[in-house]
Amino acid sequence: MDSVEVEHTEVARAETERGDVVLRRRTSGTAPDVLELRVNGVFVMDTLETTSEIELAAQALALVDAPASVLIGGLGLGFTLQRVLADPRVERAVVVEIEEPLVRWMRDGTVPHGPAMLADTRATVVNADIAMAIAEARSTYDLVLLDVDNGPGYLVHETNEAVYEEQFLRRCHDVLGPGGVLVVWSAAAAPDLLEAMRAVFGEAEEQAHDVLLQDRPEQYFLYLARR
Repeated sequence: MDSVEVEHTEVARAETERGDVVLRRRTSGTAPDVLELRVNGVFVMDTLETTSEIELAAQALALVDAPASVLIGGLGLGFTLQRVLADPRVERAVVVEIEEPLVRWMRDGTVPHGPAMLADTRATVVNADIAMAIAEARSTYDLVLLDVDNGPGYLVHETNEAVYEEQFLRRCHDVLGPGGVLVVWSAAAAPDLLEAMRAVFGEAEEQAHDVLLQDRPEQYFLYLARR
């Protein structure tokens, strides 16, 4: 069987304090083009394998009776936000993204579905460090979703390690309204994260979810706690 030739074309590149952020187009035969995001050469996500972001966002929304106000840590290519905005109960969705180029590419159409999504009046995108944004938050939220990396074992930046530690989780607790839920997702089991969440919230739960990525079965984990 002939192998399928795959071509990569750089679409956009930016140098930030944390290194290179690159968006490139992947072309393979007659298949639709795919946009691929890499940070410091590490594959982060693309516009093809979106099952996990969409499914896990749906699971998180189902945990809250009235998720009117949602805070999302991490914009990525926007699929978590897209799923949140698809829920008619959501009145406000604030996304915190540390990499300014991602926000810019989403707004200017470099990521094609970006402008229409960000035109939704319920959506606000803030270019900031999620740890700082949570520390300075003056609003409360019904749901906080953390999709900063693929979990504590898959850090894009070493500084993100603090996102999974007790001090930061305690501040997440403080910005949740009564009955509000914190959800953190991970590509692998994270017992230390579960322990830290229990230390802050008293109770926390690990949920394993099966998802398909290009018809390949994978398992992701939700870590959740309720105020």
